[in-house]
Amino acid sequence: MSAIVAHPLHVFGLRPGVASNVCFFDEQIIIYPAGSGCVQYHVEQRWQKLIPGSEKSQGMLALAISPNRRYLAISEIVQEKPTITIYELSSVPCKKRKVLNSFDFPVEQFLSLAFSPDSKYLVAQTGPPESNLAYWMWEKQRLMAIVRADTQNNPVYQVSFNPQDNTQICITGNGIFKLFRYIEGTLKQTNFQRGEPQNYLSHAWLSEERVIVGSDMGKLFLFESGDLRWETNIECKKSPSEIEKDELPKDSESLLEFVTGGSPDLANELVLEGDAPQQVSLPHISAIAAYSKGFACSAGSGVVLLFEKTEDKEGYREIREIRGEHFVYLSFPLHSAAVTGLATCIRKPLVATCSLDRSVRIWNYEANTLELYKEYQEEAYAVSLHPTGLYIVVGFSDKLRLMNLLIDDIRTFKEFTVRGCRECVFSNGGHLFAAVNGNVIHIYSTTSFENINNLKGHNGKVRSVIWSADDNKLISCGTDGAVYEWSLLTGNRESECVLKTCSYSSVAISPDTKIIFAVGSDQTLKEISDSSILREVPTFDVVYTAIVVSHSGRMVFVGTSMGTIRSMKYPLPLHKEFNEYQAHAGPITKISITCDDQFLLTVSEDGCLIIWKVYDKEGRGLKREREVGYADEVLITKADMEEKTLVMKELKSRVEELQMENMYQLRLKDMSYNEKIKELTEKFIEEMESLKIKNQVLKAEKEKLELQHQEQFSELMEKQAREVQDLESGNSQKLLLEYEKYQELQMKSQRMQEEYEKQLHDMEESKNQALEELTEYYEAKLHEKSALLEEAQDDARQQLREFEETKKQIEEDEDREIQEIKIKYERRLREERESNLRLKGETGIMRKKFSSLQKEIEERSSDIEAMKIEQQKLQGIIKSLEKDILGLKREIQERDETIQDKEKRIYDLKKKNQELEKFKFVLDYKIKELKKQIEPRENDIRAMKEQIHEMEGELECFQKQNTQLELNITELRQKLKATDREMHKERQKERDMEALVKRFKTDLHNCVGFIQEPKRLKEGIRELYTKYVQQADMVEIVGVDTDLQQEYIRQREHLERNLATLKKKVVKESEIHRADYVRIMQENVSLIKEINELRRELKVTRTQVHDLQSALGLTRKKQGISNTVPSGELLPSPGVLRLNLEKETEKIIKMQQLEIKHLQDQIQGQEQGFAVHPLSGRRVPTLETENKELPPQ
Repeated sequence: MSAIVAHPLHVFGLRPGVASNVCFFDEQIIIYPAGSGCVQYHVEQRWQKLIPGSEKSQGMLALAISPNRRYLAISEIVQEKPTITIYELSSVPCKKRKVLNSFDFPVEQFLSLAFSPDSKYLVAQTGPPESNLAYWMWEKQRLMAIVRADTQNNPVYQVSFNPQDNTQICITGNGIFKLFRYIEGTLKQTNFQRGEPQNYLSHAWLSEERVIVGSDMGKLFLFESGDLRWETNIECKKSPSEIEKDELPKDSESLLEFVTGGSPDLANELVLEGDAPQQVSLPHISAIAAYSKGFACSAGSGVVLLFEKTEDKEGYREIREIRGEHFVYLSFPLHSAAVTGLATCIRKPLVATCSLDRSVRIWNYEANTLELYKEYQEEAYAVSLHPTGLYIVVGFSDKLRLMNLLIDDIRTFKEFTVRGCRECVFSNGGHLFAAVNGNVIHIYSTTSFENINNLKGHNGKVRSVIWSADDNKLISCGTDGAVYEWSLLTGNRESECVLKTCSYSSVAISPDTKIIFAVGSDQTLKEISDSSILREVPTFDVVYTAIVVSHSGRMVFVGTSMGTIRSMKYPLPLHKEFNEYQAHAGPITKISITCDDQFLLTVSEDGCLIIWKVYDKEGRGLKREREVGYADEVLITKADMEEKTLVMKELKSRVEELQMENMYQLRLKDMSYNEKIKELTEKFIEEMESLKIKNQVLKAEKEKLELQHQEQFSELMEKQAREVQDLESGNSQKLLLEYEKYQELQMKSQRMQEEYEKQLHDMEESKNQALEELTEYYEAKLHEKSALLEEAQDDARQQLREFEETKKQIEEDEDREIQEIKIKYERRLREERESNLRLKGETGIMRKKFSSLQKEIEERSSDIEAMKIEQQKLQGIIKSLEKDILGLKREIQERDETIQDKEKRIYDLKKKNQELEKFKFVLDYKIKELKKQIEPRENDIRAMKEQIHEMEGELECFQKQNTQLELNITELRQKLKATDREMHKERQKERDMEALVKRFKTDLHNCVGFIQEPKRLKEGIRELYTKYVQQADMVEIVGVDTDLQQEYIRQREHLERNLATLKKKVVKESEIHRADYVRIMQENVSLIKEINELRRELKVTRTQVHDLQSALGLTRKKQGISNTVPSGELLPSPGVLRLNLEKETEKIIKMQQLEIKHLQDQIQGQEQGFAVHPLSGRRVPTLETENKELPPQ
């Protein structure tokens, strides 16, 4: 990895085309998209925190913040795949909590996202052609439900949750307004559209049932529970001056949002981002935000309307209109189109940018502020700052302009006739600047404004120009694949490097002006020196669009077409030794580094400017080579200075006049206030004397009232004593009368008890007789049923297996139901908590009132308590006697009720015995008939089982043959490997021999050099002989070579013959397998048809049984119920017999179902066995369709 690290410090820009692109994190922090990521911006302190986007992201489409402000969901395209990334905002730095990127449904992109009120669920709307609405439990990455939102491929703009309900969702789009509810694992539409469809652009929930919707025709619709309740039109009121300024309409993107718990009383609490469109006939309502009293909506270019509830609370009325002049920029006015130019200077921390939005902006990269900003009539293509930071040259579509950077304005002082200048650069000394016009480079003097030279030589458009450090050379590159080095002294080319297959986009030069770096369309970074390419560094499948070299020469930064930045050290690495940062959402257009190598600046087609801090590997900032402070001087014209001095003088004189006026007014006020104080003091003294007199009068009245109160109290006490005596005498007489009544009632109850005891005794005797008869009858029945019980136990074992399978399905269903119940009860809990809080407040108020009242009562009741004590004693005696009387009455009533219940039970038992005897005979006959029908079907099932066993045997034979063939193939492969090894050995020997021959040739060549010296020649030949020639070895080598060749040819022929025979065998066996497989498939189809016929017959028999049971029920109702019981044995109860019959029929049906299920399992097992080695593309028909035909058991 590279040792150079770049950290993003500040982003100037906003990403258009993102749904819900402004979110409040809290009352001071706003989140919005910029570049490839998102920005957290503090409104008051003006700091930024960056949330980086995903690696290799191709663009952001939608944002959503959870209601608890803990999570942020981002929809983007990563490597051509739609992805939803959820960030945890509470962690520092923000971390990815979950990534949703694998989907079971077709999706190209997610256009809108929304969190549920409890932040546990996430809903996402996909784009056409599918237009699906997906509902996730995002923490478990579980898809709860999915539904097709629109079948006509109309665009959907917004999706949202009901703020009070996790299960209700609203979506709006072109002709779409739908409400969905999550019920039992599916999303079901709960409303039906009526009337003409509208192009609904936005919506907002006003309450649990009310939704306000805006359209592109300037209409607002209020829906309650899916029905239209209110409708209004918005008229865009414009002044004549605004209408005159209007031009052609532009595309706009805006979003309104209120601070959580906020109010729209102040216009600053609204956030409006994006380009405002020009005058149109009807305003587009592209954003709506709800607040406590009503809602706010956008109404065209820079206009927001506030609506509040009317008195009848059914509709809304417009209360306020907020226009563009009331809004304040969130940070600074930003570029709204691709940035085409970027430039820095030496003497000031300034950055100049120009854009296709027809504006030029001057930024301060140390203070992170916008210094100057001006808009023009023409598009700006290129910009360059003078090294002093006082001048700027800008290339417009019509002219090249040289301008002064004044204290508060950018003012032109010279124009050059260079049309469509795409590149312009000041020299390092600032005395010259170069401007590109197509394929010609013009050199102008900054002081005399003369055209010093015209550099001609490029055949295509010049894309990049750079000056050398000493300003003696100029390097240029173009679309014609040429990189030229120009000498400004002669005006000629000093070196050139032409590669026609590459279209260059940017060029840079090393500080020593020896090496040129160029990037272009051929996906390489080239080092050029002396008209030749020294090295080509690959870009690894990315196109480099811009390059810059640091002033120290140790760092190289490149921008890519994917919007990423790469940092690398010089000399350039050949491998992937660089750091890559995801920065922009579009191709990098320009890249620059400050003169002290501290900051890196990048701009892109997404309209963003990003300031990066450059560090070395250990994280320390790179030191400046020379510590020189930035200049504070600014330019100002003489006329402006004179105007400002005049204004200051006028203001000073105005201040002096105001001070004099204020002094005079203050004196007048002091005089008037002193007079008022005197008057007030006199009034207060008079009032105090009158109050003293009143106080004395009130005291005298108080004494009189106290005497009257004491007299009244003594009278009341006497009255009370007389009333108590009267009550005592009256109550004693009443008590005597009640006691006599009580004795009479007691005698009556004794008589009644004796009569009831006799009746109970008789009933017990009759009951015992009936029980004995019933026990005899049911004992006989028990012996019959014991045999059936053993069969039922066998059935129960089979049912246990089924139960285990159904248990899994039930558990899954229960999980879903539990989740839904949890949501319901959480909602109820929330409502209960709110009501509890409200009740607590009310109880607190009541307690205070109660305590104050209680104190007053205690003060007044202290005198009366003594009198009440005697009265309470008497009342207690009366109450105790009344309770005794009520207790006796209750006992009598309870005994009456028990007697009546027993009589009713006896009567019901008699009725049931009569009905059961009638049913018994009919149902026994029906059971016999059903048993006769079941026997032939059981025989058919046995025959089918035997066929399945035969098919399994054939399958095992086929598998054995396949395994044998696989073994043969492995043996042949091993033989082939052995021959390959031998062949490699022989090749190695051949190489050794060739090397030996080469050595011999060199030695022989050396010997030939001694041809004139016989002795040395003789010695050389002897050495050659001893070194290379050995007769025995030669003979052996020749013999071995011939034998090896023959053996190799023989084995090769043998292997080829074996291989040919094996291939023939495989072809024959595959044909046999195919024929057997087709035969088995036909047999399976016939078996499935027979099973379906059996099911149909079973269905018919069930309907017959049901008809018979219903017919029996009707006959039972028609027959009269006789009151007398037959003299014979008592019949069993109808409930018992009916239960036995139902059990028997259910057992028969379940046995048939178990047999059919067993056959299905065997058939599926055979299908899986065939699926292991499929020989043809045909499929055996599955039993899923037949299972659907069965009725629910």
